[in-house]
Amino acid sequence: MSVTVMGIDIAKQKFDVALLLDGKTKHKTCKNSAKGFETLMVWLEKQGIQKVHACLEATGNYGEDLAIYLHEAGHTVSIVNPARIKGFAQSELIRTKTDKIDAGVIARFCLAMKPDVWISPSPEIRSLRALVKRVDSLIDMRSQEKNRISTAHESVLLLIKEHIAYLDQEIEKIRKQIADLIGRNPHLKQRKELLDSIPGIGKATIPHILAELDDLDKFTHVREVVAFIGLAPKETISGSSIKGKPRLCKIGHARLRKALYMPALVSIQCNPVMIAFYNRLKEKGKNGKVIVCAIMRKLVHVIFGILKSGKKYDPNYKPAFA
Repeated sequence: MSVTVMGIDIAKQKFDVALLLDGKTKHKTCKNSAKGFETLMVWLEKQGIQKVHACLEATGNYGEDLAIYLHEAGHTVSIVNPARIKGFAQSELIRTKTDKIDAGVIARFCLAMKPDVWISPSPEIRSLRALVKRVDSLIDMRSQEKNRISTAHESVLLLIKEHIAYLDQEIEKIRKQIADLIGRNPHLKQRKELLDSIPGIGKATIPHILAELDDLDKFTHVREVVAFIGLAPKETISGSSIKGKPRLCKIGHARLRKALYMPALVSIQCNPVMIAFYNRLKEKGKNGKVIVCAIMRKLVHVIFGILKSGKKYDPNYKPAFA
């Protein structure tokens, strides 16, 4: 039995759906809330639909509750990179952009491309992701406040310093909550111990990896993880006249790229394997940014290997097939 396809354009306050049914497209707008989710289910029942393949863009936290609601109700859910939807819309030569039109584009994309099924994260992973994001937000706030000190008027200087002290306390408090959460979960605790064995991967980076790479079973090869994070090189070569420099793709998980940047810099100071790799690239004339990106990719290979194998980092390990 074929499954009916539904595209969802999600926003903060509402979401628009496009249901492909009997060659026609039916639209519905609902509030992005628990009551709106129930309204959607009632509407689907009136259409005679028991199960849908719902597709929506990855838009941060806006669509997560709806995705979990649909998943728990027995529907198939796919969450895709917005760049894929944009490219599909361009292939249709669509010139007008509204929420209703976008929902239709997402539905047609789902029908044509059949994206992978999304797997709902466990409650522990959802909590870990929320706490990690919160720490990142507070660190950004602290950096902004520290940057204001040099130009602040003396009348507000003390207030800024007090706010920085408060942010320091909040960051440490949430980091303790993160440590407690990981410590209570045997699976997360074991994976943390594996990551701890990698020189250069610190306690601030490990929660990001645990939160965002919780389901490695969906990846069959490390190349897929590299692409997921957005660390794959992008080449621009066409004919004999166009030959651009290879660049970082950046179509992927920005938070993980950011989280792996400092470990890459630390690794070339303390990890002999990475130091040797750095020196080889330096001898070939590669510039600093290229080398750091290459180190980040190599770290992903190491992380993927130890989490898949369940064995701690071994600097002397050599794969059977080089």
